[in-house]
Amino acid sequence: MTFAPPWRDVIQLPPVLRRRSYALLFVALLAMGLGSQIVVVAVGWQVYAIHHAAFDLGLMGLLEFVPLPLLALPAGQLADRFSRRSVFAASLALEVAITLGLLAVSLTAARTLWPYLVLAFATGVATAVGTPAARALPPILVPLDLIQNAMALRSIASQIGMTVGPAIGGLLFVVRPEAAYAAAAALLACGFVAVTRVREPRVRPAETAPARAPGLDDLLAGLRFVRRTPVLLGAITLDLFAVLFGGAVALLPLFARSILHTGPVGLGILRTAPAVGALAAGFMLARRPLGRRVGRTLLFVVAAFGASMVVFGLSHSFALSLGALAVGGFVDLISVNIRSTIAALATPDDVRGRVLAIEMVFVSASNELGAFESGVAAAVLGAVTAVVAGGALTVGLAAAWVFVFPALAGIDRYDELHAGRVESRADRAHSTGTPA
Repeated sequence: MTFAPPWRDVIQLPPVLRRRSYALLFVALLAMGLGSQIVVVAVGWQVYAIHHAAFDLGLMGLLEFVPLPLLALPAGQLADRFSRRSVFAASLALEVAITLGLLAVSLTAARTLWPYLVLAFATGVATAVGTPAARALPPILVPLDLIQNAMALRSIASQIGMTVGPAIGGLLFVVRPEAAYAAAAALLACGFVAVTRVREPRVRPAETAPARAPGLDDLLAGLRFVRRTPVLLGAITLDLFAVLFGGAVALLPLFARSILHTGPVGLGILRTAPAVGALAAGFMLARRPLGRRVGRTLLFVVAAFGASMVVFGLSHSFALSLGALAVGGFVDLISVNIRSTIAALATPDDVRGRVLAIEMVFVSASNELGAFESGVAAAVLGAVTAVVAGGALTVGLAAAWVFVFPALAGIDRYDELHAGRVESRADRAHSTGTPA
């Protein structure tokens, strides 16, 4: 006889969260999202307060990005040859150490820029090492029929952290900056413990091959796969250019202080707004996964993201800015979910770590390198002009991608993806024996 808790009929967990290892990964991602976003708010405010310079914020983003292209290929190889759980856990341990370093800097050298720059570079190293392994874990922890649900819930875990984390970070920063860093370090440590308890499958397809020393061909396998897979290349590069030109998150401290005239708590709320929209989109996708017009939906939501950034750039109202950021987060999460699901379905496991390492470079370029671009553009053109022009350019790119990557725009359903190509009606008719 099986004991059923009294709350079982009231709380129905999604099927993917009933799998212990994926549930632990969910907890780790949630803790990591909370901790990292608390740090982002605290660091952003302290760095901008040193010189009141947008360029400093951009420089932080640049230094976080630099390790990614340098370490992406080796990190992807690590994720395909060794335990992905262990690699991810090691990166979380490094993030704990970095956060404790920020705590020490805040206590002793808060008005000096260079320690923040050094630790930003170290953060980029931790991200480069851990991201391919972390993103390659869900497809080996759940069956294929739960992949869409797993990707949506992975985004929900991250977005819950991003929704609550900035607000907590702003409140803790008002109390004392060191309180923010201490709380973040504790959360990241909890994430580390959760990851170490994940039960990774002992044997993956890549591990059944004869052992041999990795060579250049092995390191470049992911790059070659992305290059010859139009739907994957198109989805990744669209995300790169959209956030590279259309993102405005790195400039939020400037907008909060100089345009919207708010303080650290207001900055925390502004940083929370995109995550609130993204969280709403994540719950929507978890309950109602996309069925049809996947490719067209991707292009539409990217264009909507650009339009929301135009509104944010022009706004002088705190409420309107919050709304624009929330809409941007909503449509951006849908874009991320589509891209992640395409990558999971189109990529075989033996090369998944290396493919996701390439994706990491593109995605991080759109975030960290985008932060640098935003800082430079704001310094040259002014913050408002830079954000508005970038959003308009993003709308144009989404329209152009219909012609640049017609295979991506032509995806109707996810089950049309087979080894990186879109199955045509004729192909399906031939495989099923039905008329085209």
